[in-house]
Amino acid sequence: MTELSPRLARLKFRAWHRGTREADYMIGCFFDRFHAEWSDADIDLFEKMIEEEDVDIMAWALGTQSIPEEYRGPLIERMMKLDYVEIPR
Repeated sequence: MTELSPRLARLKFRAWHRGTREADYMIGCFFDRFHAEWSDADIDLFEKMIEEEDVDIMAWALGTQSIPEEYRGPLIERMMKLDYVEIPR
């Protein structure tokens, strides 16, 4: 396992410490599954997006709320697939 840069380590922490278990799994699992393949622009966008409210991020990923123009694109489209969420038993 490759050690994360300080920036990615902070993002991982933020992704997994959202305030609700549902948001932790959705956002944290998304980070864990895909961060290694993100470009610098993707990292910048994710970093900005996780400053938004959990309920908004989850609503965008579930398709129940309109996605703001600034977040539209491949990153949120990938998040909307929800096939990356692994809930421990």
